[in-house]
Amino acid sequence: MSLPHAILTALLEKPSSGLELTRRFDRSIGYFWSATHQQIYRELGKLEQAGHIRALPSETPARGQKKEYEVLPAGRAELAEWTRRVEDPKPIRSALLLRLRAAAVVGTEGMADELRRHLALHQAQLDEYLGMEKRQFPPERDTEADRLRHLVLRGGIELERFWVVWLTEALEGLDGLEARDRTGP
Repeated sequence: MSLPHAILTALLEKPSSGLELTRRFDRSIGYFWSATHQQIYRELGKLEQAGHIRALPSETPARGQKKEYEVLPAGRAELAEWTRRVEDPKPIRSALLLRLRAAAVVGTEGMADELRRHLALHQAQLDEYLGMEKRQFPPERDTEADRLRHLVLRGGIELERFWVVWLTEALEGLDGLEARDRTGP
């Protein structure tokens, strides 16, 4: 249910074509709610049929021309209603955590390399988020909307910091287990 709301949010921030939306998802919303081009275009059609968005009239209509969409009052009302809904946190689903649990019964061969790979990916994402924070949120940007957007980015930063710390500890623990197994109890 959240993809249509992510699209409504993005369109309220700035009317856009489907292609522009997918690019914006790749640079912002997609960091915490990813969607493929096909999913975005399919959802745009559904939102338009539901009367939540409309394609802006084109000055020069032409076949194959990109449509730019804007949110209608019904779409704004739906998004506002959605922000007020109660929603419980979703349980975490992590293939890495499940694989580590499985390694406890089948052996840890290859796990250290995989943990190091994940550590590098999370460190790179953390570095990217920190760079975004520095570029996009200088002290003089202090509107309510800026503060809320910054809060979302801070959530991403803190999640990546968690993974960097946890993966570092997991690697240290795994190294200790492997060293103990090599030398004996």
